[in-house]
Amino acid sequence: MAALTKFNCFSGDLATKVHNLNADALKVLLSNVAPVATNAVKADITEIAAGFGYTAGGLLAPFVSGADTAGLYKLILSPVQFAAAGGSFATFRYAVLYNSTPAAGNLIGWVDYGAPITLTNGNSFIVGFDQVNGTLTVQ
Repeated sequence: MAALTKFNCFSGDLATKVHNLNADALKVLLSNVAPVATNAVKADITEIAAGFGYTAGGLLAPFVSGADTAGLYKLILSPVQFAAAGGSFATFRYAVLYNSTPAAGNLIGWVDYGAPITLTNGNSFIVGFDQVNGTLTVQ
């Protein structure tokens, strides 16, 4: 499983109450253009084209738990499964986690899979978040 790289804006967005990680709708979208740390909102990301089972805006990353233990908050999200139907998804390399509750779609982080991925008709791809150490931690 690849590690989540946080966007620079994430800490400031936490401090200014943009994110409620335990309650907001967090989503994963796919891109073939490398995100940069200074991206801040969904509009800054070049998402792959919708179609063949891929929905614009991506899919919900269901909340599993979010708890603070001894000053370390750990967010755990369920894996997100994308499935191609009727054709292939556009090639992608990055999975971007963002908060879809604020209208701007404030960004949280991204995963780089290291090479382009083509999801062909009838196949699926899982963005697997760490169920033990958490999708992300805040200290």
